[in-house]
Amino acid sequence: MQPGTHFAFGDHATHGFVASFTSSVPAHLAHWYLVREQFEPVPDEPGLYRLSEPERDGPRRTRQAVHDLRRQGYTMQADICLDPSISAGPPRPVRPNGLQERRSRLAQAAAGRTTQRSTPPTTSPPSARPIPPKPTSAPTVHLAAPGGVRSR
Repeated sequence: MQPGTHFAFGDHATHGFVASFTSSVPAHLAHWYLVREQFEPVPDEPGLYRLSEPERDGPRRTRQAVHDLRRQGYTMQADICLDPSISAGPPRPVRPNGLQERRSRLAQAAAGRTTQRSTPPTTSPPSARPIPPKPTSAPTVHLAAPGGVRSR
């Protein structure tokens, strides 16, 4: 292995897709990462892990494990067919979903003038409320007589 390598991935005749780690990675940490990437320890082979259920899209899952560990900052040594940086297939055709066109239209609309924000209307002073005319006769006030009896 090259110096500075943390993990190695390959294809094993007996165990299928396998992974191992170097002494530059603590064993408990390597175990934690590999188990989460769906690898399991191989009995009687310390430091060797095999992909669980390799018949279930094994090459893709192994490439994904290599990719994930690289993204975590680890260096890999992998067989050519298992290295996503080397064996990545042609890019998938992108189906247009209209998102780019919609963003472009929104950007053009935001940059242009709008009729909705025209000059604000001029405000006129509030109209005065008419005051009702003063009554010509004063209302009659009835006062109570002393002792609580009212006169008519």
